[in-house]
Amino acid sequence: MTLTKLNIEQLIELCKSGKQSAQLEVYNRYYKAMYNVSLRIVKDSYEAEDIMQDSFLLAFTKLDSLKDVKIFGAWLKRIVINNSIYHYKKNSKYNNVPLDDVIYKVEDTNDGIDSQHEFTNLKVNQVLETMKELKENYQICLNLHLIEGYDYEEICEIMNISHANCRTMISRAKDSLRKKLELVA
Repeated sequence: MTLTKLNIEQLIELCKSGKQSAQLEVYNRYYKAMYNVSLRIVKDSYEAEDIMQDSFLLAFTKLDSLKDVKIFGAWLKRIVINNSIYHYKKNSKYNNVPLDDVIYKVEDTNDGIDSQHEFTNLKVNQVLETMKELKENYQICLNLHLIEGYDYEEICEIMNISHANCRTMISRAKDSLRKKLELVA
């Protein structure tokens, strides 16, 4: 049976026994999603790629600590998020300004096509861009809650904050985002 036809539980067992082809198959199944998770937090494609690869290495070396192989994807995602937050906080000490913020793009988008899809994409992009203007902790908690789908308890654990603090932070982050979006509109 080829590795591509195996389920994740079978692949993880092969990974635990040190089979590199199984590790490659697991990597191929999860790398795009894990890269996107990291990119939304660190906002740099090269750094997100490094974090994603380091997270896979860490996960493969710590597979014995995984109690239930059925939750491998969630376990790996948690590793990626923790590594991404660590790197984001470490690098945010330096006040880097992304090149995209300095160079203004002028695009002619008036091609006569006014579809609902383009309008929706515009709104989504506007929300995501506006989220980047929020305070660091607001960005992270909204990202985890609204985009990654974590509940308050999981966010509390990831960010090492109390439940009340988490609820307050998410509420304030949403309020801040709403106010910034009203200014743009």
